[in-house]
Amino acid sequence: MTATAALVVATYSRRMQLLLPDGRRIDARIKGKRVKPVCGDRVEAEPIPGETDWLITALCDRRNELTRPNLRGRVEVLAANIDRILVMAAPAPDPEWSIVDRYLCAAELIDAGAAVIFNKADLPAGQSADEVLDDYARIGYHAVRCSAKTGLNMDAVATLLRDGVSIIVGQSGVGKSSLINRLLQDDRQRVATISEKSGEGRHTTVNSAMLQLPGGGAVIDSPGVRDYAPALQPGEVVVGYREIAAAGRDCRFANCRHLREPGCAVKAAVETAAISKRRYDSYRHLLALTEKLTRKQF
Repeated sequence: MTATAALVVATYSRRMQLLLPDGRRIDARIKGKRVKPVCGDRVEAEPIPGETDWLITALCDRRNELTRPNLRGRVEVLAANIDRILVMAAPAPDPEWSIVDRYLCAAELIDAGAAVIFNKADLPAGQSADEVLDDYARIGYHAVRCSAKTGLNMDAVATLLRDGVSIIVGQSGVGKSSLINRLLQDDRQRVATISEKSGEGRHTTVNSAMLQLPGGGAVIDSPGVRDYAPALQPGEVVVGYREIAAAGRDCRFANCRHLREPGCAVKAAVETAAISKRRYDSYRHLLALTEKLTRKQF
């Protein structure tokens, strides 16, 4: 039987939903344990005689992968073949900017575009949030303040998503599903609520799903997180912080880690506020975490 090329548009553990070239959406399952497709993957599949399900028989080469280390320290792939990453934050729950930085780091490493979306702009956010968003814009990221509730600047978000495949990521409860509902102009995604007891978001999106947007482009809605770090080697961390990588070209030593080395152009830039101290501290913390995870693996 001849295999058919297909796109993975939803994942349910070891079951998938595929989009066929003729536009049909079919349910499929995986052959064996070695094939592990994720949303955005191109696969080969074939019908199972006597069943409505198809069987995924092969995984095509990936252009890139959004990853994280799992609890065992092994690399877990969250999505594949991504054109851009939109990292969401909001006034509630309190924004964890280090998580935003780490997703932006991942985008740099996989050569994907990136933007920061600050949802719930109808709520008071405080001066510190404005300063952080302005700093992201200063180093070249789109930083859009919007409200899925009121529609504020949703046209700007739709423009960012207009071409290719994007993934929206961020903390639980920041309003990813509400934002996607607004873009889709329906409520097919369940909306997360903020836990009154803890102030943290409850998880509602169990599986990743790729949705076609009416204005063009497709978006992958991923589960909310309470923490995130990309799977990478210590030497790759600096690549994910674009302003630190740029300043580091002027360091005295080519292998400068920008920690305690003399003649470090990055530390000098932090002292003059040319580089945000918050971003520099974020870099240092991710570097330390990555070194810890690397030692754990070996």
